[in-house]
Amino acid sequence: MSHPLIETKLFLPSPRPGLVPRPRLRERLDRGLAAKLMLVSAPAGFGKSTLLVDWLASAALRPGAGVLKAAWLALDPADNDPSRFWRYVVAALRNAVPDIGEDALALLQDSQPPPVELALTTLLNELAAAEADTVLVLDDYHVIDSPAVHEGMAFLLAHLPARLHLVLATRSDPPLPLSRLRARGDLVEVRAVDLRFTGEEASSYLNGVMGLGLEPDDVHALEGRTEGWIAALQLAALSMTGREDVSGFIAGFTGDDRYVVDYLVEEVLQRLPGNVQDFLLRTSVLDRMSGSLCNAVTGQEGGRAVLEALERDNLFVIPMDDRRVWYRYHHLFADVLRGRLLDEQPGLVPQLHQLAAGWHEEEGDVEEAIGHYLIGTDFARAGELMERVIPALRRDRREATLRGWLESLPTEALRVRPVLSNALAGARMSTGVFDGVEELLDATESSIASVGGRPSSLLFVDEEEYGRLPADIAVHRAGLALVRGDVEQTVTHARRALDLVGDDDPLTRGAALALTGLAAFSTGDLDTAHASYTACIVEFETIDHVSDVLGCSVTVGDIEVVQGRPRAAARTYRSALDLADRHATPVLRGRADMHVGLAARHLEADDLAAARQQLSRSRDLGEPAGLPQDAYRWRVVMAGVREAEGDVDAAVDLLDEAERLYVADFQPLVRPVPAVRARTWARQGHVDLALDWADRARVTLEDPLSFLREFEHVTLARVLLAQQGRRPGSVDVAAVVTFLDRLLRAATHGHRGGSVIEIEVSRALAFQQLGDQGKALAALDAALALAEPEGHARAFVDEGTPMAVLLTAAERRAPSAYVARLRSALAGTGRTAPGPATTGPHPGALVDPLSSRERDVLRLLDTELNGPEIARELVVSLNTVRTHTKNLYMKLGVTSRRAAVLRGKELDLL
Repeated sequence: MSHPLIETKLFLPSPRPGLVPRPRLRERLDRGLAAKLMLVSAPAGFGKSTLLVDWLASAALRPGAGVLKAAWLALDPADNDPSRFWRYVVAALRNAVPDIGEDALALLQDSQPPPVELALTTLLNELAAAEADTVLVLDDYHVIDSPAVHEGMAFLLAHLPARLHLVLATRSDPPLPLSRLRARGDLVEVRAVDLRFTGEEASSYLNGVMGLGLEPDDVHALEGRTEGWIAALQLAALSMTGREDVSGFIAGFTGDDRYVVDYLVEEVLQRLPGNVQDFLLRTSVLDRMSGSLCNAVTGQEGGRAVLEALERDNLFVIPMDDRRVWYRYHHLFADVLRGRLLDEQPGLVPQLHQLAAGWHEEEGDVEEAIGHYLIGTDFARAGELMERVIPALRRDRREATLRGWLESLPTEALRVRPVLSNALAGARMSTGVFDGVEELLDATESSIASVGGRPSSLLFVDEEEYGRLPADIAVHRAGLALVRGDVEQTVTHARRALDLVGDDDPLTRGAALALTGLAAFSTGDLDTAHASYTACIVEFETIDHVSDVLGCSVTVGDIEVVQGRPRAAARTYRSALDLADRHATPVLRGRADMHVGLAARHLEADDLAAARQQLSRSRDLGEPAGLPQDAYRWRVVMAGVREAEGDVDAAVDLLDEAERLYVADFQPLVRPVPAVRARTWARQGHVDLALDWADRARVTLEDPLSFLREFEHVTLARVLLAQQGRRPGSVDVAAVVTFLDRLLRAATHGHRGGSVIEIEVSRALAFQQLGDQGKALAALDAALALAEPEGHARAFVDEGTPMAVLLTAAERRAPSAYVARLRSALAGTGRTAPGPATTGPHPGALVDPLSSRERDVLRLLDTELNGPEIARELVVSLNTVRTHTKNLYMKLGVTSRRAAVLRGKELDLL
């Protein structure tokens, strides 16, 4: 649903006449030109926008000032849509620098979802070559709460060209890396305490601009009562105009901000003619106003003339374009007007919204119309418009918008519109919300059944869409069953959907086949899962749903990896990328996931450079090109790369991020991030941390076996073997072997070759600890026989010195190029000696005791503070903190922050 941009949002307001000069703030903003970000953050009514407009207008007039181009964007809540937000940003910049942004705008307009980072990269490269400085002002940034938009802004800040200066005007601090920017001197801030009028500025405004002739004591009293709050001073000045007892008014002027505004606006409104008051109240329901729209809402003509008069009288009306066509009220003024309208004429509010909705509908702005119809409680019309736009919203993957609308409808409206109630069930599930879905499906089926084959009492726009409901409901029920772990019911509902749907509906057939495949996958029936997903891909290719093909390819690749066929997985990813390359859309959702899948395959083959290259390609495509799981998968693979490169701290940090970013979906979780992290800890000698994971995960050697816990069970065996290696005699290794034998039989029976390789490697290490060299080499031979055709490497290389010993023995017995390559790779890691111990002597036994400052750093490592924050706490540089950290790591014999804290506690240093 691509809409033309509203040009008024890009209009740079003109400086207001009679402004109070504020050189101290201009100078601060001037200094901001040397920083990456200027943050103007204060509550409403503190003159943020006014200050920025004045600064931009005056900057070019000052002696010695260079060319400074200004790009302005007034944000509203609808800009939380990343596609809309970045299109407006590019358009604003093009207003200032017309010869840039064409390619970026094309990418954002033609792609669903938009390739934000790719588009920004293109844009930033062009801006880097600009000859003049450009200031980009994003006004009212506090309306943005979309994590995707904030991530894009963080990317923009991280790569900001020297000649581009970003300014955010906001009522609250945004979730951007402000601490980091502040520490690096890349942030200039203007806050409420800075924006407040000083006594001198208040006097200049009240007596100079407004001409009130107040005595110094009165100015001081009013400035003190308002605490320099500019909006309150403006309202007070309007209320005092024409009064004889100004001192009495000021003496009675009291209360907190909200009551002050209410009181003053009431005073202002009471002095206006009745027709103007009525106009203000009726049009307060509008976020932006034109003369024509005001006429529709008020039922009167002359709306444009009234708006122009209000602007001339400084009644908080702000023009939004040069032609004075669109206006808006000052936010505080609008809030108070709306409150007064609700108090005085609550029954009028729905009527006004319905009138506004009708105007927007006639103008073709369906989304604005739906919003007003919902507030105006015309649910019938809102529902009809929603049904018309559902296909477009699905196409654009705007399920969150659809869900918000649908959840605003009353139960009765959904009951008579089964297409909408079914759509709400789907929208909730697609956004990870399953509460109430079954009730919605039950209600939808009941409403259909209650009218039999003659749905005359039901409302729907598209009869074909109504006819698809039974199959669609069956698909939704299959998804619910899968989330609940009920494989049998998943298959039952999916098969029912396939029976109900015709051959002419590949979308529903594909969804049903996918759920059938996922049910099989969750039980370890990989052959069935693979066959179902292959058929699903065929269905989606038939209707050119390339993003769905990419999504299915992720699962097919996962299945092939568990089967022990990583090369087949790589072919699956490359085939999907070839299909995407042939598609007209530059960036499709799921393309980034293909690169992550290829990176994982390169990592397993020990080609770290190729893995990094694929991860970079994925990152360059940007978050919108990835499926919901892409963010966590990317970090898991990159963690493997960083560990392979020897940076264990970075690896663990990435795994921590991955765990936070994981979002459950319909696909079975076969490699939980905590188990991946436990393997890393075990490999690095941090056995206690790995054992803590086993306790939390509640995995034991006596557990019944299941495919979904297979990775965790193999991980438990690895952890126990690591414990035995560090603390001989602490583990019953024979019991571990028995457990591994059980796992081997189950994995072999399920044709899970990938698991078999891991289990055989673990058995080889266990037999080695038992001193049975023959069985150890037999298990290793079995693993090598499966691994060599597929090019596995990290499954062996990650095991360090014990594996090096076994590989050496294997090569002596039967020389092999593959084994020689593994030995060479293992030698290149430097991990041919045991990791640091997790137990040790009492603090007095430390060979090199910690210094006082190192103890301070260790104490702060046991907090939530990051590096720059620790530096500020200790009043030292970040480099100094890093030096102390490196020294204490060396003294404690650890390689990570977590291990340092744990070791410190063991030694009573904390």
